[in-house]
Amino acid sequence: MSLKHAILVLLETEPGSGYDLLKQFNQGLGYFWNASHQQIYQQLKGLLDNGLISCQIHVQDAKPDKKVYEITHQGIEELKKWLSNSVKPNKTNDALLVKLYGGHLIEESKLTDELLEHQALHQKTLRNLLEIEKTYLRLPTAKQTQYKLPYLTLRRGIIGEQAWLEWADEALNSLKK
Repeated sequence: MSLKHAILVLLETEPGSGYDLLKQFNQGLGYFWNASHQQIYQQLKGLLDNGLISCQIHVQDAKPDKKVYEITHQGIEELKKWLSNSVKPNKTNDALLVKLYGGHLIEESKLTDELLEHQALHQKTLRNLLEIEKTYLRLPTAKQTQYKLPYLTLRRGIIGEQAWLEWADEALNSLKK
């Protein structure tokens, strides 16, 4: 998957500025696809140059003008084409796992401390995802149906965090022995 397609998915849902997209990445897609402010703006320029999105300037009082991007017909066709093709399964690049693999070279307490730090972050992420799930489950049935596919991605995130935390408990117990 490319950042280009993630941005097209977001803009297909709702037009927005670069800042709006960054907020959506930080609050939603960011749980499974990360992008920096700079990366988003670089992609927006390329998408605009290729005719996959359009841009309207909204004049604001006492602020710089706001660029609001919207997916074009050509962008929707590109998105449909991408959605129709299979994607390769993700490979994990996880520095923490590499550290554990080679961890015999340092004190186990350092590995334990780092595992505990990561565990706290994963617990926080899980709490956030579960709060989003509660919000979804309170929606009327029609709205739940509308958000069924994003909900499936949310469930994957929840299950993934639960599995990570279960593994972390196992790893910490093993290090204690």
